[in-house]
Amino acid sequence: MARRLTLFIMIGMVAGIILGSVLHTALGANAKTLGDVAGLLNLLPEVFLRLIKMIIAPLVMATLITGIAAMGDSSALGRIGGRALGWFVASSLGSIGLGLVLVNLFQPGHGLHFVSSGSVGALATGDFTFRHFVLEVVPTSVIAAMAENNVLQILVFSLFAGIALSAIGERGEPLVRGAEALVDMMLTMTGYVMMAAPLAVFGALASVIATRGLGIIITYGEFVAEFYGGLLLFSAALFGLSALFLGRRAPLLLRYIREPLLLAYSTASSESALPRLFEALDAYGVPRRISGFVLPLGYSFNLGGSMMYTSFATLFIAQAYNIPLSAGQQVAMLLTLMITSKGIAGVPRASLVVISATLTQFGLPIEGIALLLGVDTFLDMGRTVTNVFGNAVATVLITHWEGMLQVPLDPAMPLATPPHDTPDHGRRGLHLD
Repeated sequence: MARRLTLFIMIGMVAGIILGSVLHTALGANAKTLGDVAGLLNLLPEVFLRLIKMIIAPLVMATLITGIAAMGDSSALGRIGGRALGWFVASSLGSIGLGLVLVNLFQPGHGLHFVSSGSVGALATGDFTFRHFVLEVVPTSVIAAMAENNVLQILVFSLFAGIALSAIGERGEPLVRGAEALVDMMLTMTGYVMMAAPLAVFGALASVIATRGLGIIITYGEFVAEFYGGLLLFSAALFGLSALFLGRRAPLLLRYIREPLLLAYSTASSESALPRLFEALDAYGVPRRISGFVLPLGYSFNLGGSMMYTSFATLFIAQAYNIPLSAGQQVAMLLTLMITSKGIAGVPRASLVVISATLTQFGLPIEGIALLLGVDTFLDMGRTVTNVFGNAVATVLITHWEGMLQVPLDPAMPLATPPHDTPDHGRRGLHLD
């Protein structure tokens, strides 16, 4: 089923591009009709993403609680959390730094010679402060956090809940088993929702191409190509590190996570890939008590593709307006982006908001954001798939360093729910020691 779904998603991508191009050519002169048709096509991905978001909050909370409760002692939790955060900081510095190096090397904005004429901005940047970020991390209500799909706040509540359940021992077992059953139920629901993924991909691409045409790719071809080249370099570095530790199992990881990666790219949504990514890592041999803690943490703190984009795009705008930035200013920008980018998870067009805040802080023209809007959808697809890949690699490596990476299942084998007497209740598929 997984292989057929991957094939259907690819067919949906190609069909969406073809239909969008045909509609753009046939209805380009009638903007209203074209907009109405594109709006109808966009219903498909909108409904699909709503269904995915319906699943995310309970799935994340249940996997976090069961994962933390299964660790048993706070020392293991602290060790895994410390390794995860250390990796996330190093990965963030690497992605932002690589973006700065490449944009200085290629200078994609050089020669555009734009002149600042005022603000375009309705983008709210005042809230991207350290104080606001700290307050936003702490939930006032777990119900509100789940309603908003605020992964950071759900993580904080689940951290306390998992530790408390571990501390009360046998009295907490019914709640732990309930959370395990909730995980199984949400993953089963995911299987139903995923049947609509090819239609969502088809509608998303058809809508974008219909309204903007294939020419949008050519117009900013150099900028898009250089940014994608940076993403490939960053992903290759991550894969090289994984191969250093995993050896021959590193290429096998790509086979397991290809469907979540394709889904993340085609929908430009990390959330759409998360349920399938859990299952893929289950089958690869990552115990759910590890992935259930590290993946949600990574979705808030380990956004390598998005962070590279913030540095790449900010300097692109500076170059387009002929505003030179010294090496010291660029280092300060790197550190600023390291902080502000940690609060962007779950915010619509979040990278643009962070870029806007950085432009304001460094005296750069905020209207430069308009230069990015035309191709932001395609750039978002690239940075999203990089985020998902980076989190998969981080989770697998942390599991390896903990000595808990198990024998992978055959990727062609259908996943099945394990019996509840296995040591790792959250693992889907066969339990292999």
